Amino acid sequence: MADSGKPVRPSLRRQLLLHLAVPLLLVLALGAVGGMAIARQVGNVVHDRWLLDSAMTLAAQVKAHNGRVALALPPAAIEVLEWDRVDRIYWQASSAAQGTLLRNASLPPPPRALAPNKPFYYDTLLQGAAVRVVALEQPAPGGIHDTVRILVAETMQKRQQMAATLLAQWAPLQVAVLLLAGAFIWLAVTRNLRKVDAIAASLGAYDADSLVPVADTDRMPVEIEPLTTAINRLIRKLSEEQALQKRFISNAAHQLRTPLASLQLQTQRVLRERDPVRHNDALGDVDRAVGRLHHVTEQLLTLMRSEREGGKHLRQVPVDLAAIARREVERWTDSALARDIDLGYEGPDADVMLAGEPQLLGELLANLIDNAIRYSPAGGTVTLSLERQPLRLVVEDDGPGIPEHERSLVLERFYRGSHSEAAGGCGLGLPIAREIAARHGARLRIEPGVGGRGTRVVVEMAGSALLL
Repeated sequence: MADSGKPVRPSLRRQLLLHLAVPLLLVLALGAVGGMAIARQVGNVVHDRWLLDSAMTLAAQVKAHNGRVALALPPAAIEVLEWDRVDRIYWQASSAAQGTLLRNASLPPPPRALAPNKPFYYDTLLQGAAVRVVALEQPAPGGIHDTVRILVAETMQKRQQMAATLLAQWAPLQVAVLLLAGAFIWLAVTRNLRKVDAIAASLGAYDADSLVPVADTDRMPVEIEPLTTAINRLIRKLSEEQALQKRFISNAAHQLRTPLASLQLQTQRVLRERDPVRHNDALGDVDRAVGRLHHVTEQLLTLMRSEREGGKHLRQVPVDLAAIARREVERWTDSALARDIDLGYEGPDADVMLAGEPQLLGELLANLIDNAIRYSPAGGTVTLSLERQPLRLVVEDDGPGIPEHERSLVLERFYRGSHSEAAGGCGLGLPIAREIAARHGARLRIEPGVGGRGTRVVVEMAGSALLL
């Protein structure tokens, strides 16, 4: 049994048919009213002409006699004038000077003055019945200074019968047109909605592992194209998200395999060692393995966040690059001291404003500083410089440097240079920095340090990035 409380689901086909059927019915109703008006008008025109013919015939019988007007009709002429199988005919002839000349009924006068030789039609009541009257006024014949008025009236039965006959013939045609139009509308709506059904069927059978466009939008109707375009845009976003997740899982599996294996071996060694000194050494190795695992995980998460921000419009706000630079130098001071490295900052203390994403800019600097600290020897120097004109960041160290043939390679993910093993790098620091720089319209390049010693990483910000 159906749930009576369940709301009725909207149907596009039903709504289209309803929105088309209601105006069609209104058109039919207006057509019926218009048909009735036309039928009445046709009936009036035909019978009005007969009335006018009768009035003009009667007016032609008015003669001048001894300076007066007179109307004399033989009984046969009166019989012909009044003969009608359906309606009753009434007539009246009069002159302005003499009054009534001849009549078979006293007809109500016209509601307004008459123009000479211009027929005037009006509806009125006579003996309780509705009649149609034609009034005709013309000068008296024979040069007599007088006017003759002719009124001829008939009841409305023939007119009503003619209107009913015309309407009876008109109505079936209207109904047939309505039925045909309804059938055509039904077929058109059903046929065109099949394209939507095809898209729905395609989505219903969609393979989540094969995210491809559901339809060829170039061949879709322009009304459906925005829907298919939006669906395909969503599928592309899902495809990019799926690819991002797969790439992250692959990267994580690749990068975490070695630290986890090393951590497992070091943990097993700790469990085996009974000598306190070796036991402590093994615990130190475990701590270093955990640190490396933590570093790799942080780098992978940073890479994931950078890729996710790159997949959509970067939310940029006014930030103080000098404040971010000083904050990152302070944050990495302890790590530098632990390796006996002199970490310093050169540049303005504040008010270097630009449009950017604060967290990503901080991670860019953190990766460059961390990378410089890792590859610098004990007693070395790492300097972060910020220059206004042109706006650029420079991280310089006096470590072993990067050979020229490797400078482009170290910007690729997971490439580990000749010194990476000793420094514990995972091949993600510089690629992450380059990607974040690109998100901000900046360019990252690697140069040799002063005198050819060490490494100098330069991030040139876009000229329009600086907010004055």
